[in-house]
Formats: sequence, C-alpha cells, structure tokens
Amino acid sequence: MKLEKKRLLIEVNHPGQVHLIRNTYHQLIARGHFIRVICKEEKIITHLLEHYNIPFISLGKKGEGKWGKLVKQIIFDFKALGVVLRHNIKIGLGSSITNDHLSLILPWFKAIHLSDDDESAVPLIKKFSYPFTDVILAPSPIQLPSFENKLIRYNSYHELAYLHPEEFVPQPAVLNEIGLSEGDTFFVLRFVALKGHHDDGHRGISLEQKREIIQYLLSLGRVFITSEKPIEPEFESYRLPVAPEKIHSLLYYAAGFVGDSQTMTTEAALLGTPALKCNTFAGILSIPNEIEEKYKLCFAYKPQNYDSFFKAIQCTFSQPNSKIEWRNKRERLLKEKINLTRYLVEFIEKY
Repeated sequence: MKLEKKRLLIEVNHPGQVHLIRNTYHQLIARGHFIRVICKEEKIITHLLEHYNIPFISLGKKGEGKWGKLVKQIIFDFKALGVVLRHNIKIGLGSSITNDHLSLILPWFKAIHLSDDDESAVPLIKKFSYPFTDVILAPSPIQLPSFENKLIRYNSYHELAYLHPEEFVPQPAVLNEIGLSEGDTFFVLRFVALKGHHDDGHRGISLEQKREIIQYLLSLGRVFITSEKPIEPEFESYRLPVAPEKIHSLLYYAAGFVGDSQTMTTEAALLGTPALKCNTFAGILSIPNEIEEKYKLCFAYKPQNYDSFFKAIQCTFSQPNSKIEWRNKRERLLKEKINLTRYLVEFIEKY
C-alpha cells in the first residue's frame, strides 16, 4: 500500500529538541514528505538548525516571566497559524504548546505532542497544552494520569532519537580540538539557568559548591564547563571551547559528567559516562528515576544533600574502572530500548 505524503509543522523550543527531531526530519524529507520547522529565536537553537541543514522560520524570542510568556505564546500561535494556512499543513509534531493550540483552532490539524515530563512537573503544559493535543507520545515510565486516553507509550527516551548507536557515531577528532587524546581523563560540567516555565522555585549547584567540585576534579584530570548562564569570571579558563553540536562526542569520551542539567545528565548516562547531578528535581521525575534505579547510569541528589553528592563524586571518579562499568550498564539499556527516530518516522507515516 502506498503511503500518503504528509504535510507537517515541527516546532522547536529548546536546543535538545533540535537533536530530538533532526534525524526524523531528514528521514521524512528523504521519503518525500513536506515539513516546515518553526522555532523560538535563541542563538544556540538557530545555530544547531543551521548546522544540521534544517531550514526554519523564527517566531521571535521567548517571553520573560509568566505574563510575558503568555503574551508571546499568543503571538507565536498567530504566526504559526499563518504558516499552516499558507502551506496547507495537516499535522503538528513536537513538544509544542503552539501545535496543540492550532489543533484546537483548526478542525483538520492534528497535533502529536512529544512529551518526556510527568504532568506533575509541568503544570502549565498540563493546563494549557495537553488538553488540546490529539495524541501524546511518551517514554514508557512517564506518568500522565489525566491524559491516559491520549497517551501512547514507547520503550525509549527522547535522547535515543539521536544517541542510539544506529544514529550516533562519536567523533574522536573533537578531542584534538582541546588538546586531548582518547584515554585522557577529563570531566564535563554543565550548569543551567533554571528559567523554564517548569523551573519556578527550583535550584541547582551554588557557587561555593562549584568551587569545591572543580578543585577536586582538577586533581584527577582536566575540567570543561558548559553553562546556560554566564560563567563566573573565576571559571572562565574552564569554558568548553568546542561547538555545541560536538558536545555529545565529548561526553562519550569524558571520564565523568557533573552538573545541575536534566537533559545533559541523561545524555551522558546514555553514552555510558558516569553522570551525577544535583538539583531540586532529584527523585521526582520518572525517566531520570528509571535510568538511576533500574540501570544505575546516573545519580541525583537534592541541594540539601550536597555532602552526599560530593562524596558520590569522590567515590565514583576515584574508581579506575568506572568507565568500563558504565559502558557495560549502557549495553544492557540499549538491548531493552528502541531507536526513537525509527519509531517516530514509522508512526508519522502511518498516522
């Protein structure tokens, strides 16, 4: 049976979503489907889209604060509506409030929402997005009790759309850029701004704690910092000097990852790199909990338990065989999880 060619709108709101959709985008385009990509105007998002040769339409910058975000969302909706009407688009794909709103407005437009957050962690999405979407695709551990009638679970994670071995081959040349060779000991640290709609009231690693962590890791190897917010002047010499699209190869070869980033902790873990994070999300999200409790690939601590977090860093990275142990644990996970890009392409073509 000949499959109908789809006409899709993909929205990107976060750098991680570029990685989530990039392979799916190119495979669908190669199979003859029509796609328009819209995005929020953020330097790293547009850089990644350009790097991966994905044409895009910018909707403008994100709003600040809840009211600012609300006003901007209305503007985004109208701009996206124009794209859909102009190109006769029938399906929306992404972790997208905009697509969900268009599904409410247009009877022929169907939104596929890619979710990897429990509904308890995203109250605004629960209230203003999920009620209007047509289907929610989510990893199997996700808890969305209010929307089970829309939920389709799959046995994978968002990060396995681009880090599954069928989609990702690490590039050792990235090590040469920073004066390293395979087998050298180095650590990647990631600090985030916690300014998202779901980040209100949450916090991560303090300045004093960063100092202690960096000082300890420097006794073992080199340290590289990537940060969503400005890096403190005293840490400027540790700034990661490689392009954002090369970070996954660097994580693959790193001896360890430390930070307060949700996404990069998961990415490091799924690449077989010991990953430890400290933030107030620790222990409350289904996917990180599964990766920690079932596969033992990452460990999370709340800020009030920083002392235990620091001891875990010392214990993990003082072990000479920790990287080998993590690679073995990763192999177990990969045997049990599917390539998400392949799943998304098949789902969309049959939708």
